[in-house]
Amino acid sequence: MRRTRANVALFILLAVSAAVAKDQPKAKQPPQTSPVLWSDPVDIASRNLFYGEGGERDQPHGTMTFLKEAKGGTNPKFDVRDEDGTKWRVKLGVEARPETVAAHLLWAVGYFADEDYFVPSLTVENMPPHLKRGQNLVGPSGVIQNVRLKRHLTGEQKIGRWKWKQNPFRGTREFNGLRVMMALINNWDLIDENNSIYEESDPPQTRYLVSDLGSSFGKTGYSWNSTMSKDNLKAYSHSKFITKIAPDYVDFSVPKRPPLLYFFNLGWFFTIVHTHWIGKHIPRADAKWMGEILAQLSPAQIRDAFRSAGYTPEKTEAYAEVLERRIAELNRL
Repeated sequence: MRRTRANVALFILLAVSAAVAKDQPKAKQPPQTSPVLWSDPVDIASRNLFYGEGGERDQPHGTMTFLKEAKGGTNPKFDVRDEDGTKWRVKLGVEARPETVAAHLLWAVGYFADEDYFVPSLTVENMPPHLKRGQNLVGPSGVIQNVRLKRHLTGEQKIGRWKWKQNPFRGTREFNGLRVMMALINNWDLIDENNSIYEESDPPQTRYLVSDLGSSFGKTGYSWNSTMSKDNLKAYSHSKFITKIAPDYVDFSVPKRPPLLYFFNLGWFFTIVHTHWIGKHIPRADAKWMGEILAQLSPAQIRDAFRSAGYTPEKTEAYAEVLERRIAELNRL
């Protein structure tokens, strides 16, 4: 009898608990998102490559306030906040210009990119007495010349990195088009650490992008002097773009294998060696597809991308001519 009464009591308790749970409002589930690498740039002819994805509306203005120094990467970086409360990441050094141009070009053809702006002169208040990196680039009163500002988007959260060899897009036309774009701009630093995954709330989606594009518009691979490998007009204009055209695939010169003299740094050497495949055996049809999209950019748009990074008129024209020759090569495939 005691066992029976216990079972009845347990049954009543479970029934009441179920009824209460039924009346409780259900917890709101986060929206399910799909990974996205590329979106059709249907308005490519009207895209403003001077301002990039953020447009004129989001460009930085006013005096910035120092927040904290950032780690990682080869170039010095730190975070600031502007007068409107928007957070920005400041990058100093040789990568500021080429990264701005590269981000604007990738966005123009449909790939996700950071909202990057080049600022010729930036004033930052509350600068610390000494930065761990880049102190020599900071002038009196917190004035810094030639910096890139990356806008922190509200509702955006970085959730990780993606790998070139393991991602949801391997084998797709869009993924191969991204490989072509890396060759187009001579971005040789294609390590996984330079790729980011962002969770967006408006609209709900998971964006995959190459978030560090600073090693562009120079040589096809690392040089003994890193400044010669990035933003080097002579090296960019003299480097070979397409190295092989087969019936079904195309090989590009980027990224180039590192010279054996860097073998002493085994970890770095093999990391770079393992990226060599990214520019090889790209389906010919996919390379031509990306060329057709790039061909929709006007000469003025291409030059706006370089003007946005503060290049002189002479350098703007020279860089743009190299880029246009490469786009023509893709369209002759």
